[in-house]
Amino acid sequence: MTTAGQGTDSGATAIDHAPVHAPAVPAPGGTARLAGREVGRIGFGAMQLEHRGADRSAALAILRQAVGAGVNHIDTAQFYDGCNDLIREALSPYPDDLVLVSKVGAERDGRGKLVPAQRPEQLRAQVEVNLATLGVEQLGLVNLRRLDAVPGIVAEGDQLVDLDDQLAELTALRDAGKIGGLGLSSVAAGQLGQARPAGIACVQNLYSVIDRTAEPVLDQCREQGIAWVPFFPLGSAFPNRPRVTDHPAVVVVAREVGATPAQVGLAWLLSHYDRTLLIPGTSDPAHLAENIAAGAVRLPPASVAALDRLALSDER
Repeated sequence: MTTAGQGTDSGATAIDHAPVHAPAVPAPGGTARLAGREVGRIGFGAMQLEHRGADRSAALAILRQAVGAGVNHIDTAQFYDGCNDLIREALSPYPDDLVLVSKVGAERDGRGKLVPAQRPEQLRAQVEVNLATLGVEQLGLVNLRRLDAVPGIVAEGDQLVDLDDQLAELTALRDAGKIGGLGLSSVAAGQLGQARPAGIACVQNLYSVIDRTAEPVLDQCREQGIAWVPFFPLGSAFPNRPRVTDHPAVVVVAREVGATPAQVGLAWLLSHYDRTLLIPGTSDPAHLAENIAAGAVRLPPASVAALDRLALSDER
């Protein structure tokens, strides 16, 4: 079976995409388990490579830079317009240890607009198209993106689908060997409890040092040993929402430990739960190096305690 470590591409010349897999380097931030695989705790989120226009070579280069620096967990989705194609061109044939994680639950309509795609048959179709565009026979893990509440698009009408029906479809795909593991994204604690019999490998929710609305979900992950993959770990990309790097307390800690505010925000997340996996995204080589270096930042107990006291809800 072809997984991320065994690409199916053939016929392309070395000049076409020539991925260069450097000798093994230490995993950024140490390692943790994800769907039965050992991955570095700092991965890479491909979403920011979406709609990057004509500078395709820069997007390919940032993906290769990430893998060359020890990243072996890449988060993507077919509805991140063009990102799967970039990953395949940059990295196939894939390194043996690379875990490709995709997401289903939305798709692009004929005008390129992101719309819900929550029905079981749509989830199956999305898995199949992710397999095809990435050029693999198995996805390391697939996250089901629920669309029950903002931020982002919200399901309505025939897109309001029972979670159990969705899990049944994805479990069947896992049993067929097309998915290595099953995850959830943007779920409440009750939904995680409902999904537990399906065998959930990870949860992706909005979470950062200044927004811990999802703490009850994280508590369940701790209890069950489930990997926790916070998205928007440095604050929301949506307008009028605060960013971690602008918070005065984070800036103070960064100055004290000789790191950047972004590195402090990421290091706090790594210290908060030992099965936290980070997937910060960027299209900038310097920012990528900064994010990866966050894995080496060690926060003193006093700094951790100061950051522990922060939460967005406390500032409202």
